[in-house]
Amino acid sequence: MTGTLAAIGAGLAVIGAGIGIGNIGSSAMEAIARQPEAVGDIRANMILTAALIEGAAVIAIILSFVL
Repeated sequence: MTGTLAAIGAGLAVIGAGIGIGNIGSSAMEAIARQPEAVGDIRANMILTAALIEGAAVIAIILSFVL
């Protein structure tokens, strides 16, 4: 039973991270289309935010298996 709950928790963490990174990517593309001269700043912020979301997802996956 606990293995099933851990798998559900890990799956939800991955789904949430995927949705979050997808939203970041689409927002970044819209921002680049509106202001092409700010590509470097937008890209750097997008990568940083995506890394933070992935870190939170990894922590959630680890905690789902530990608990």
